[in-house]
Amino acid sequence: MFERIVRHGILVAVSVLIICVLGVIAALRIPVQMIPDLETRTITIETRWPGATPQDIEKEILIEQEEFLRNIPYLEEITSTATTGSAEIELDFPFGVDITETLIRVNNALTQVPSYPQNVDEPRVSATSFSSNAFMYFTVSPLADNPRGLDMDMMRDYIEDNVRTRMSSVAGVAQVEVRGGAARQVQIRIDPKRLSARGLSLNDVREAIGERNQDISGGEIDSGKRSYLLRTVGRFDDLADLENMILARRADSLTRLRDVATVELDHFRIRDRSYYNGSPVISLAVRRESGSNVIRIKEDMQAEVELINQELLNPEGMQLRLTADDVVYVQASIINVWKNLLLGALLSTLIMYLFMRSFRATAVGVIGIPICTIAAFLGLMLAGRTINVISLAGVAFAIGMTLDNSIVVLESIELERRRGLDRLKAAVSGVKKVWPAVLASTLTTIMVFLPVVFIAEEAGQLYSDVAIAIAASILVSMLVAITVIPTISARLDFKQISNPQSAGARLHAAIIRRLEWLVASATRRIGCLVVTLTVSLSIILFLTPPAEYLPEGEEPKTFASMNAPPGYNLATMEAYAEEIQAYFLPFLDDDPAEYARGETDVPAMKYMNLGVNAQSLRIITESKDPSQIGDLMAALERQYKTYPGMRAFAARGSIISSNDGGTRSVNLDISGPDLATLYSVAQRAYSRAGEAFDNPGLQSQPPSLSLAQPLLQVRPDWERAAEVGMSTEDIGFAIAALTDGAYVNEFFLADDKIDMYLYNQQGPGATLETLDNIAVYTPSGQTLLLSELTRTEESVDTSTVRRKDGRRTITLNIIPPRSVPLEAGVEIVRRDVVAYLRDNGEIPTGVNLTISGAADQLDATRESLASNYLVALIIVYLLMVAIFSHWGYPLLIMTTIPLGIAGGIAGLALLNLTGWVMQQMGMNGFTQPFDMISMLGFLILMGTVVNNPILIVDRAIRNGLEDGMNPVDAVNEAVASRLRPIAISTITTICGLAPLVFLPGAGSELYRGVGVIVMAGIIGATLVTLTMLPALTIMVLQWQEKRLKQKGYKSV
Repeated sequence: MFERIVRHGILVAVSVLIICVLGVIAALRIPVQMIPDLETRTITIETRWPGATPQDIEKEILIEQEEFLRNIPYLEEITSTATTGSAEIELDFPFGVDITETLIRVNNALTQVPSYPQNVDEPRVSATSFSSNAFMYFTVSPLADNPRGLDMDMMRDYIEDNVRTRMSSVAGVAQVEVRGGAARQVQIRIDPKRLSARGLSLNDVREAIGERNQDISGGEIDSGKRSYLLRTVGRFDDLADLENMILARRADSLTRLRDVATVELDHFRIRDRSYYNGSPVISLAVRRESGSNVIRIKEDMQAEVELINQELLNPEGMQLRLTADDVVYVQASIINVWKNLLLGALLSTLIMYLFMRSFRATAVGVIGIPICTIAAFLGLMLAGRTINVISLAGVAFAIGMTLDNSIVVLESIELERRRGLDRLKAAVSGVKKVWPAVLASTLTTIMVFLPVVFIAEEAGQLYSDVAIAIAASILVSMLVAITVIPTISARLDFKQISNPQSAGARLHAAIIRRLEWLVASATRRIGCLVVTLTVSLSIILFLTPPAEYLPEGEEPKTFASMNAPPGYNLATMEAYAEEIQAYFLPFLDDDPAEYARGETDVPAMKYMNLGVNAQSLRIITESKDPSQIGDLMAALERQYKTYPGMRAFAARGSIISSNDGGTRSVNLDISGPDLATLYSVAQRAYSRAGEAFDNPGLQSQPPSLSLAQPLLQVRPDWERAAEVGMSTEDIGFAIAALTDGAYVNEFFLADDKIDMYLYNQQGPGATLETLDNIAVYTPSGQTLLLSELTRTEESVDTSTVRRKDGRRTITLNIIPPRSVPLEAGVEIVRRDVVAYLRDNGEIPTGVNLTISGAADQLDATRESLASNYLVALIIVYLLMVAIFSHWGYPLLIMTTIPLGIAGGIAGLALLNLTGWVMQQMGMNGFTQPFDMISMLGFLILMGTVVNNPILIVDRAIRNGLEDGMNPVDAVNEAVASRLRPIAISTITTICGLAPLVFLPGAGSELYRGVGVIVMAGIIGATLVTLTMLPALTIMVLQWQEKRLKQKGYKSV
């Protein structure tokens, strides 16, 4: 077979070119992202009820919806939140659930809710995942000097209807969220005195508007040959038509709306505001579709933004501009991986040349690098994956590995040439002798990734890209090694420089002598085994660090929040926002060097996005010098804490999770029936967590941990109400209409639907004094003050109601400091917070404390990894049994796996020690966490560390069976003949990985841990392969030889 392949060089060349062409096309068409798309498994339901309190929303919306949603199959957790005017429910499902079918079930469940109060919007249902966070941020602001004198608060509807729709039409965009401003509103400002003087009530006005403002279809009517559509038109044409509407006719007197009210086109009450570098703006956040190309989206969006500015906004006195995006970080990360990949390839090529001493031989050996790299892209496209930092890191990891097979075949061919065979025969004979070992090493490397498909958690989804990239590369590298390499070798003279007196030859001979000495006697062999096992076991026991869940994938960007106590209003928070902006804006023009020299208190900032509402203030910003982002976060928190009662929290932006430390957050859920008790326990747990850790990140859901939201409850005097003929609905509507406004109907302006609201003369600016002076006209004909019909009680309650699985719940997000790994942080929370509070009797009966969040995912992923590591070991073993046709030899080879893993752990420890030393020396130190992606390195090691042992054991067995050598000579010859290819493949693999491990850059924290574990594991396994494995192999072969002799004596 191999001779036919070698003779048909053109066919081999054409096949390779076809693969290359397809791979290049794949590389150009695969979407580019930062990380792989993570499986969507959370469904969010948003329901708006303008003006409603959290207490009413809980009773009227959340409890009603939960009753039907909790019956949806596979539902793991339901989290509900009620805030003023809004209800949100998050449904969490297990990995692997069919999200499309589940969305249908969710919508069906919501249709079963019997009814909602008037003015409740239709629930909006959407599915989200970690990787669907907004990645581009835009602002709309007036042109310079605001030539049209625009009120940006009124521009939200225009932007929603025109700008948002144009931006949403860009290919790959899933959603454009508008923040800031307020929707337009028709405000009917009633004069209660005039209304009462005409004997009308607010209900009369509402009913009159409802009866008039409708169009009624009348079907069709025929006349001769023509057919007419028939409709009665009653809707208001414009505001003047609304003002002239007749409310009542008494005798010859008409009462029109304008007689008792004024009508204005205004906007809803402002609930939040957005600022960019101190200027009020309307913000837009762009989310992408799954599988889309973020770089292409940005390019297309920028082109669309230019058109939007020219056609829509500039003529209206506004401009749209990009303020921040994650694409820059994506591009920097991708470029960084590409640079490391190319540098690794060049280093590997250089090492090949230093060993081969022949340009031709080196060129033949490394020809597989571009072919296998291209094949990796083809594999990614066929698997429906994307180009991202993780998949490119997989391609980079494979560079050194792809050379292994080529090196083994090349060395075997060269050995045959040295024995006197011509080029063709040497090529055929060389590949025949090693192709079983090449096949074995390839299959073991590929098959260890098979269990990845059974890891359902986020880590498994991230693993799959690495698995596909490496598997595709290694598979093609085997095909290149057994087809392309011998085909070229049969036609080229390598002209290798072979000098027995060279330094390399002397070093080779010296190493062989040392290795032969090590295994020469039984005592030394046993000593070698004992030392190796002792060192490896000690490393595993004492150097294995506590685990993290996932790397943050952190950008030099911060999301800094300041949460206010309950009861604050927007005006107060806006005043604070102005002070904070005044403090930080001067640093936008600074040079980073000024802070480095200690001349300023705050690092130089690129920009400042600020959003503020009644409960919180949030700043999104970047430092001009990425290394100063930590100091910028500290400066923001420090400034926030100057405001009494405020709680500060700052986190770095993450491209893997939400921007709040999500992959390091230990969530402590505190649930129970009584809110006052829950808040008391939560406050104590919050304080205790601050004591248990040194400066942890702490935040809570809801943001405030006190029942301090002022609440006015109006209780009717039922006897008096019955006397004047007023119901709860009449009184409640009157109070709402004459204070914060009450919905009455809809007004169509062109194609826009605008809500109509009743107010008193003051409009939305009602105060507490307004409530005391409300006068209402009763059905009995009297005009009474509200105080004559009701009594008002002042109390405090919560500004946010949060429920988890049907129980009121408060969640603390405890983010351990960087020096404390997540696994250790979970144990500290469990021991020093939960157990401490329980032992001290601070957790009342009926209150439950549970740990969730990233801690849960860490445990689930680790359990899944452990079971799948076992599956991988079994697969590797069975593959080698099939290849060696022996049940025992594979066990001999697999002894190197745990020892290679020990090497990986030692490498990680050494890397972190290096980072610590750099930090102590005043340099930019680093810490590489032992996260779930880093643990992928162990899976890769299982398939790679057995490659060199396969060569040794396979050669030793052949020497014993075919050439009749004794065990010591058979093993020594195997080590001597395979030392060179082992050295070349090991060093080239290390050089291919080294840039990924040692060269810092954007996104490097995502793959550095995998790289160092694989690199150190290969080094450790290589040392074991050349020392302990020969000793163990000799012992096994001697035992086997002795056993055969005993059987021979018995048979005699």
